[in-house]
Parts: sequence; C-alpha cells; structure tokens
Amino acid sequence: MKLSNSQVTVMLPVKDMARARSFYEQQLALVPQGEKPDGKFIYHCGGTEIALFPRAAGTKAEHTAISFKVDDIRSAILELEGRGVIFADYDLPGLQTVQHVCVLGSEKAAWFLDPESNILCLHEDIQERS
Repeated sequence: MKLSNSQVTVMLPVKDMARARSFYEQQLALVPQGEKPDGKFIYHCGGTEIALFPRAAGTKAEHTAISFKVDDIRSAILELEGRGVIFADYDLPGLQTVQHVCVLGSEKAAWFLDPESNILCLHEDIQERS
C-alpha cells in the first residue's frame, strides 16, 4: 500500500447542508457527485474529493481547510467575486494583502470563507523569471 497513490478526501463540517451545497455548487461551480448513505455530500475537484459532512457545531478550525491551486489568481478572484464570493483582506505583521492577494515566498494567496466558516484559499505559484 502506498498512501502517496491514494485519492485524498477533504472533510468539511457544515451546519446547514443546503446552504453549503448552494455555495459550493453556485459560487464555486463545483459539480455535485451525490450524497453518501452516512449523510456526506461529495464533490470531485482534480484528484481530490471534497466531502461536506453535517455537524451541529460546524467548524472550529482557524486554519485554511482547502487551498485551490489556480494559474492566474487575479482572474480567479474576479470570476469568484462575480459569483458573490467575498475575499478577506489582512494588514498584519507578516501577512498583508493588496487587492485580496498576499505574496508568501514563492506563491500568491487569497482567502475567503464558505457560509459555514470554513477557511478556503486560492493560491498561485510564482514563476521565476529569467
């Protein structure tokens, strides 16, 4: 068995499944795969599976739950904003955004919340220029 060859499932707790599904399907445009017998709702995203699961308390995480890699972060932000996604802005020591984007070493990142308070992110690798 090689875990490095396994499909990964990201588990996201949600209080309101209908509200969460609406966000993931309409704002993020993920294609629904269906509900499992245990109540989880599944989306496929690249080689990863995202599973929304009902949890009365919702999330308690204060870290990024999912980061979607994009080729062009600025155009991805504009597209998602056009569908109602609201991006966060930060002005903290070591973490500052300009037009929602923070440069962190070799990548750019932008964060937003789903309606269940899960922290989601877009990230773009910065290409080295010769």
